[in-house]
Amino acid sequence: MKTEQNEEGNLKLFWACFVALVATSFVFGLRASIIGDWGNDFSLTEADKGRILGVGLWPFAISIIVFSLIIDKIGYKTTAYIAMACHIASLILTLIAKDATALYWSIFLLAIANGMVEAFINPVVATAFKNEKSKWLNILHAGWPAGLALGALTSIALGDAGWHVKYAICFIPVAVYAFLILPCKFPVNERVAAKVSYRDMLAQVGAIGFFIITWLMVLGVVQIIGSMNPGFAVSLWLPIALAIIAATIAGIYTKSLGNWMFILILITMGPLATTELGTDSWMPDLLGADFTAAQAGWIFIYVSTIMTILRFYAGPIVHKFSPIGLLVVSAVIAIAGLLFLSKASAFMIIVAATIYALGKTFLWSTTLGLVSEQFPKGGALTLNGVSAVGVLGMGLLGAPIMGGLQDKGISADLSKNHPEIYEQVAGEPKMVPMIGEVTSIDADRVNALSEEDQKIITSTKYPHKKAAFHQVAALPIFMLLCYLIIFFYFRSLGGYRQQNLN
Repeated sequence: MKTEQNEEGNLKLFWACFVALVATSFVFGLRASIIGDWGNDFSLTEADKGRILGVGLWPFAISIIVFSLIIDKIGYKTTAYIAMACHIASLILTLIAKDATALYWSIFLLAIANGMVEAFINPVVATAFKNEKSKWLNILHAGWPAGLALGALTSIALGDAGWHVKYAICFIPVAVYAFLILPCKFPVNERVAAKVSYRDMLAQVGAIGFFIITWLMVLGVVQIIGSMNPGFAVSLWLPIALAIIAATIAGIYTKSLGNWMFILILITMGPLATTELGTDSWMPDLLGADFTAAQAGWIFIYVSTIMTILRFYAGPIVHKFSPIGLLVVSAVIAIAGLLFLSKASAFMIIVAATIYALGKTFLWSTTLGLVSEQFPKGGALTLNGVSAVGVLGMGLLGAPIMGGLQDKGISADLSKNHPEIYEQVAGEPKMVPMIGEVTSIDADRVNALSEEDQKIITSTKYPHKKAAFHQVAALPIFMLLCYLIIFFYFRSLGGYRQQNLN
């Protein structure tokens, strides 16, 4: 009887966590559709829009790390309560915002809330279902594409309704997850229950892990400050210096460089996030040559629906392949899907998008399952640390590189074949990570051209935008190499085995 009650309680807790994740991604999906309305109402420039969207990302990742370090002290339910309060406050502040500054800080608060949700749902589900972590973490993260699709569908369904009406709908999923969580009893994390020390938890990440995490976090904070103060600038060495200090302190305290497998997984997370989330964010723009914006939006919803359904049925698939085997297979399919997308046109894009969806579906959620099964001593920190590094790596490096490669190709093509037009529309050169100085096309200058010249620019742009899929395929190729190292390591031990603290 007691076992049945525990299972029932765990299922109720699981669905509360699931809906909480749906609520966070619902806002992401809806916000992308109303950023243009915000631009009109708040007189936002394109740079302002980027700043608003950006502040919805970096604090999210930083919040995950901060709360993962303290969540076992303050409690999972307390963290959930704070997240609820921040979600509600953020939605209210956005709806009553009178200027761009107020809007900026309301989105900042929302990102903090989203990070707190991610910080508690992953370790809670991993603890509640500790014998089937990969299966249930995959099902849990079906909530992400489900929320994205629901947010996009809501925006489409409400049509010409004002953004206030659309954004107010976000209260519904927040209210539902709050209602579901309030009566739940949260379990004690398995690391804490097994009396694994805080020092041993940090040792799983070690000096190298803390170097990576700190470096990305400092880069994120610098970008936040820089977006608020255009004249703000710091040396490129500052994030590295602070990361070295953090790594040194962590190394001395834990006497560990970090678990080699965890570090290897950690460095795949930026490429993984860019493969999945980064490509999603570019999808409507990249498909603009073959589809209208509305049609591209429906393709995005279609891909998200495939991911939702497949993650719900992840159990048998994970059992057949093992988590690391599934990551190897997924990376191969993702590579094929991206290469297909770079060449496909018309209806074949639907086929290519389907293959791409099959490839990326299990990457993020199965990585969480692998980390939770192999590093239970790391508790919430290792589990949530990979998510934070993924989001930061995509936002700080992956997405800018992806955009920079497109700009570089477009500018080179235009300057070679239409130099007169290029001289009229070339913008100011900007530094892009890993690429260097890139000159992009100034949208305002393009709008001032004749209709004929604008068509020339459009016909030049889209082949390079689609070629971005081909370039992004290098990321899952890198991931595949890392996964194969781990796969053959387990094979040398006789097969994949989950680590338990009991």
